[in-house]
Amino acid sequence: MNGELPNVKKWMILYPVYINSKKTIAEGRRISASKACENPTVIEIGDCCKHLNVPYVVEPDKAYPRDFMQRGRVRVLLKGEDGALMNPEIPSKKQLMLRIAELVPRHHGRTKKQEPASSSSNAPAKSGKGGRKKK
Repeated sequence: MNGELPNVKKWMILYPVYINSKKTIAEGRRISASKACENPTVIEIGDCCKHLNVPYVVEPDKAYPRDFMQRGRVRVLLKGEDGALMNPEIPSKKQLMLRIAELVPRHHGRTKKQEPASSSSNAPAKSGKGGRKKK
């Protein structure tokens, strides 16, 4: 995000699995399923961090260690080098995950995807069981 924020390697890591309601705790979810969101992406998490004024860096090529097919992670900076919080409303990593899980379902990319799907359902639905017609 910003070039002047050094030493990104010491920032906290957020994987999308941490807030995915479709995953179990054994698979890596870290917040309750009722508060988690469905299949978040690193882009959505990054946009939520931007909205919350939390410095972040998206790393799309990194994989989640428990499931290497899950690609991408986000590094976030909650506290500066002096120990001051970047956003006083978000004191911990857990609080950040909860706030991101609230914002992801309202992400503009998700709301745009759902609108065309509802307008294309105007086609008449076929009724009946299918199969051969009796003579």
